[in-house]
Amino acid sequence: MSYLFCLVILFAMELAEAIKTEAFRLGFDAVGITTAEPIEPAHTQAFSRWLQEGCAEGLPYMKRHLDKRFSPSCLLEGACSVICVALHYKPSAFSQSSSIAQIAHFALYDDYHPIIKERLHRLATFIQTRLTRNFAWRYKVCVDSAPLAERALAARAGLGFLGKNHMLIHPVLGSQILLGELLTTLPLPPDAPLSLDGCGRCSRCLEACPTGALHPNGLFQTSRCISFLTQYAADFAGFEQKLGNRLFGCDSCLLACPYEQKALPSRQTLLRFHPERTALPLQEILQWEQKQFDCLFKNSCIEKIGLNKLRQNAAACLNHQNKPQ
Repeated sequence: MSYLFCLVILFAMELAEAIKTEAFRLGFDAVGITTAEPIEPAHTQAFSRWLQEGCAEGLPYMKRHLDKRFSPSCLLEGACSVICVALHYKPSAFSQSSSIAQIAHFALYDDYHPIIKERLHRLATFIQTRLTRNFAWRYKVCVDSAPLAERALAARAGLGFLGKNHMLIHPVLGSQILLGELLTTLPLPPDAPLSLDGCGRCSRCLEACPTGALHPNGLFQTSRCISFLTQYAADFAGFEQKLGNRLFGCDSCLLACPYEQKALPSRQTLLRFHPERTALPLQEILQWEQKQFDCLFKNSCIEKIGLNKLRQNAAACLNHQNKPQ
């Protein structure tokens, strides 16, 4: 092994450590590095089976750009590495009555997409300061809207494992985490995946799913998922009786996980928490005007579904509650 080659390896190792340190300084709660090699066959085969079984009903975009989804270098030509980051968002405990709208925890914060993107661009700016001025390199920032198998990549980068609820589960932070990626042409030493048994025999998430969207055979039927129904579906496909007071999204499979129950509340400050969203009476939402909706949900993930869909969700929740049992 030549002296020059040893220097290159040493520089790459030092750069990788500097990147991780800076990622934590920028507010991320976990960071790992993996290669830009194609996703392992086990993941691609499981995804293909999911599509073939019709489980992606209502999400036509999941069938597009499969080459990019499974191969990061198709998103960024010449990509060598993927820097995977995570933000932990588990809120402190709060209580709600059945007449109060239940909103998925991630939507109790500002929209995470622009925040993670901005921090990843800042991470790229930092990387540039560690390279010589004329060093040619490229990068691409991705935050779940890009066709990329981000959970599989994060697992390969050592950020956690894929649970039976199809979420990435960090052994300490749990599964209330948001992911982002920085694809780069820089060759960086990859981290090893975690050596854990994962879910083992536990099936609490499957048992907790209100509509049976999680199947014991490993399939996830999107069209039955309350998170999908309250965000993307035109109607509730006969599952109104399962909504409860879930106005937007569903956390049932996440909160049932033992890793999640052991995780401490988030201490990060990048995402602004909105406590007013934990105390919205369902009945009042039906009377809202656009101004009220905009005031409460500006720059949030809920803003994207619009007032009419939110009213539809609130009406469905109330209709079931008001029916005689």
